[in-house]
Amino acid sequence: MGFSMNIDMLIDGILDSYDRYGLINRNHTEDFPNRQNVVSILSDIQTVIFPGFKTAEDIDSVNIRYITGQKVNNIIANLTREIQKALIYTKAQTCTHDEINNIAESHCFKLAEKTAIALIEEIPEIRRKIQLDVKAAFNGDPAAKSNEEVVLSYPGLEAILVYRIAHFLYENGVPIIPRIMSEHVHGKTGIDIHPGATIGESFFIDHGTGVVIGETCIIGTNVKIYQGVTLGALSVKKNLQNKKRHPTIEDDVTIYANATILGGETIINRGSTIGGNTWVTESVAAGSVITQG
Repeated sequence: MGFSMNIDMLIDGILDSYDRYGLINRNHTEDFPNRQNVVSILSDIQTVIFPGFKTAEDIDSVNIRYITGQKVNNIIANLTREIQKALIYTKAQTCTHDEINNIAESHCFKLAEKTAIALIEEIPEIRRKIQLDVKAAFNGDPAAKSNEEVVLSYPGLEAILVYRIAHFLYENGVPIIPRIMSEHVHGKTGIDIHPGATIGESFFIDHGTGVVIGETCIIGTNVKIYQGVTLGALSVKKNLQNKKRHPTIEDDVTIYANATILGGETIINRGSTIGGNTWVTESVAAGSVITQG
């Protein structure tokens, strides 16, 4: 009896903390996207982009249409549901309860479904871009034996793929979900790419652990960076959130391990090489070689 009463008191304490501190995902106005659902959807998208690489599937020329169709339908249905949750939650921050009830079921669902379908329409273009990223990794790393090895085992490639998916959703106004995706792959790879960053084609991250690419960073074509590189902000004050805080890296730039490049006005002009362990807060002329000390 005493043990049962103790358990009841412990449960009461936990429930009281829900009321006091919030951060509980429980009802229509608080129906936040579920991280596990988003990660599962992301896995399905990756499987459609690289069939047979991410999951064990018996794919042949006969069943590939069926398998792809099944995945696509699941992605649309599940992603629509999670985007709808994100839209409703975001609107709930500025609308009354009655206003949310009036718009949630119709407007948010239609917008969510339209965006989910748009992502499916974008997959061929994402596949084109990621193929270029795969080639950049293969050409840029003497240890790479094949494009397939890059897809199967390179954490930088996985981080870039998830970025390209999350960036599309970010650019289409989807709240919350792009960050869930990017932070999931950050946890797996140690590579932190904000979905708001703008990254060109043929991008290669070698090794990758500790790489940070900020929200307003702009990266050109054929850029190569190594582990520990930070493309960050000089200031992280909240009132600067709508300003360009992170550097611009132009085409054909190489940035070696543990270099730090900071500031929204800092431009690393095309063809430059930034050496390892350097600290850069001013723009660099085209074709420059910057080394420590």
